[in-house]
Amino acid sequence: MTMVDRRGFLTGVGAACALALTPKFASAAPVPALRAGAESRPLAAVYRGPASSPGCPEAVATLLQNCPRNFRTVYVGPGEQTPLTASALANAAVYAQPGGPTLATGWAAMSEYADIVRRYVGDGGVYLGFCLGGYLAGATPGFGLLPGDTWRYISAPDATVKTAGASRITVNWRGAAQTLFFQDGPAFRIAGGQAEILATYAGGQPAALVAPYGAGRVGVVGPHPEADGTWFGRMDRTGAIHPELGFDLVEASLGALRV
Repeated sequence: MTMVDRRGFLTGVGAACALALTPKFASAAPVPALRAGAESRPLAAVYRGPASSPGCPEAVATLLQNCPRNFRTVYVGPGEQTPLTASALANAAVYAQPGGPTLATGWAAMSEYADIVRRYVGDGGVYLGFCLGGYLAGATPGFGLLPGDTWRYISAPDATVKTAGASRITVNWRGAAQTLFFQDGPAFRIAGGQAEILATYAGGQPAALVAPYGAGRVGVVGPHPEADGTWFGRMDRTGAIHPELGFDLVEASLGALRV
């Protein structure tokens, strides 16, 4: 297979991971302000701002709140009660970067935070990237957290989804076929280094993986295991809602780290 240069996505049409509708996440609990030692549950900081699309941060927060670790969550970003700063991440076990607009738009909003994110993960934090968050974990452009880079899956000659619009996609997740919500998500290119591949697209391209970065870990996914039924609009949602796969990504990303 010929790998497609991800930089072609910078001027690509359509918004990566932007939802066809604005979903309502009734299950998302209110998000508290960041405070150290307030509860015994681990803290997850979820980005919300111009590098995310409406509903995406809320879906990731809900996933983290409902996963076996039972995270408490706080939104971080411009305009939030808690800005995205090194001190804000100091008490977080996880930093999550949700789906959002195009990579060009996302990186323009996130580049000023690159050193903060890299230092957080390098010092032992966990980065979770969903769709655009997966792209941003790459290097051209991005945070440079992966042992390789990312590229636009729908540009692959053997891609099973060719549209940048909302769709369904079937991936192989730990040996089982699983269908998930998908919207122009990344594939991952491993160029040396260690990585645990959790899922692959039909052509064998990595669709979800976990890799070390410094003293921390990085977990990324192209499709959306955090999506609930409201994301699908008129599409058939049957068999395509799999929060347990999101839980698997979280647990694999935490690995042996103490949380």
